[in-house]
Amino acid sequence: MSATRPAAEAAGEGGPDRRSGTGRAVALLVLTALGALIPLLGPAAALHGTGEAAAPGVGGIGLLRAVLFAALSVPLGELFVRGLAGRVPGAPAGRPRSWAPPATGAGFVAALALASVVSAGDLIPHGLGQIDVGGLYGSRDGKLALLEVNGFLLAGFCALSRRPAAQAWPLAAVVVAEALRAHPATEHGPLTGAALTLVHLTCAALWTGGLPYALRTLGQWRGDPAGAALLGRYARVALVLLAVITATGVCSSLRRMPAATILDQLTTTAYGRTLLAKVVLVAVVAVLALWARIRLRRAPDPLAASAPARGEVIALGAVVAVSGLLTALPLPIRWT
Repeated sequence: MSATRPAAEAAGEGGPDRRSGTGRAVALLVLTALGALIPLLGPAAALHGTGEAAAPGVGGIGLLRAVLFAALSVPLGELFVRGLAGRVPGAPAGRPRSWAPPATGAGFVAALALASVVSAGDLIPHGLGQIDVGGLYGSRDGKLALLEVNGFLLAGFCALSRRPAAQAWPLAAVVVAEALRAHPATEHGPLTGAALTLVHLTCAALWTGGLPYALRTLGQWRGDPAGAALLGRYARVALVLLAVITATGVCSSLRRMPAATILDQLTTTAYGRTLLAKVVLVAVVAVLALWARIRLRRAPDPLAASAPARGEVIALGAVVAVSGLLTALPLPIRWT
């Protein structure tokens, strides 16, 4: 009887944790499904009444781009927060399980699908015969697409190795490739645009992927004062990241929509409407972040800041989905 009672108590104590873990997994799946609807259904709403025509399969392309951005954010954010945690005095040795392997796997699949589109002449291939793998080596976009595929593949191997920090290098190559892809050589000042996108995408990935890992670490360190120190360190760096993201985003927008026309194009073009939706979401993220930081300062328990911080994570996920849609929509006309 004494042997069965502890077992029963252990099962009873583990039951709520298992149920809460299942509930979080279900909630994550639901939120992911809802987020996928943004790039899939967004083009119709964004293009309505603009007179613009989008490329075939714009919804699918937007979804693949969103997956690619998320796949970049998760491992880069983990490496970023692990570095912060390593500098917290007296920090516990335990760390949450890494999500980098499945994330880089999803990124590899998304990059491979996007490469197949490039190989088919920027059209959705309807059969293997339409995919020209060898042709990818003959164009700038094809080489960049292959670089992204190989970058995620190598990052996945690094994530499973004994030195997961090495994945930072292939992931950096993917960021560079994505920045160059977004600004073709025919664009006015492509290197300037690529540099802005490089900084913008890097900071966004660190912020978006770092917050979930910081919250997971905080939960694992429950009751340890090192948790508050880690969240405080992340909050200070995130403030700088937000400032850089805002500055580079404004500069990039002004390059594609000059100041004299930006107000008109924000409401009359699909790109402008989607950009406006992204700006609103980023503002919501900033408010939630401020709320979380205020609660962190005033509450004795750092977990008190987790509620608005979780809302911040959800809003950041929506920003990633809208960003994927934004890259797939036709660029606005540059009036001069």
